[in-house]
Amino acid sequence: MAKASCVLFTAVVKDTPPDEADPQRLTPALLRWAYRQGWFPMANPEAGAIEWFNPDPRAIIPLDAFHVPATLSREVRKGRFEIRCDTVFEGVMRACAAPRAPDDLTWIDDAMIEAYVRLHEEGSAHCLEAWLGDQLVGGLYGVHVGGAFFGESMFSRPDLGGTNASKVCLVHLVGWMRHRGFTLLDTQFGTEHLEQFGCIEIDRRQYLVRLADAVQRDVAWGDFRVRPDETASATDSP
Repeated sequence: MAKASCVLFTAVVKDTPPDEADPQRLTPALLRWAYRQGWFPMANPEAGAIEWFNPDPRAIIPLDAFHVPATLSREVRKGRFEIRCDTVFEGVMRACAAPRAPDDLTWIDDAMIEAYVRLHEEGSAHCLEAWLGDQLVGGLYGVHVGGAFFGESMFSRPDLGGTNASKVCLVHLVGWMRHRGFTLLDTQFGTEHLEQFGCIEIDRRQYLVRLADAVQRDVAWGDFRVRPDETASATDSP
């Protein structure tokens, strides 16, 4: 994966953001506008500020080319985890924000959590959760605009039996997106971890064309349920 160059949010953006929008004060209206233009925020804990990014190249997972490694396919078929949707959105965000190592600095701060919880309450952000009994052991969350889903972060808790839990959630996310008619799964940055699922990088111009087509589509999230047919088609990928 190539290293993406990031352009910070500036006044050169073509379309005007919501009236009186402050890039340091996240609101649902500002977030929806920004994602439609290809921008997303990340907190900089060292600067104590919100930074906005529009990477080039941009990473996406083509839904028709989603690939599941054989070991994960077996894990999905076992049905070891109970997959839920939107029951503990803030809990998933906070789990994603938890440091992965003692010296880690998280890009998800309290201001972001508050803003995205509000976005979730307005129906524009969703999470999938993996449960073992009464324990949340993995999950992911992201933003939904039209026919696009922007994956923000994911986590798993192997110490609680959640090995591969976030990956299983990703498989179910793709199954649901296919079922509902989504056309774009944006992962922002490419990583070796995502490459195994068919993640590719495209230049910003190509990405913005796909984005413009996706966000104008009328795609409702719907009442989530596990879709064995769609999940099976994903896990059967070569």
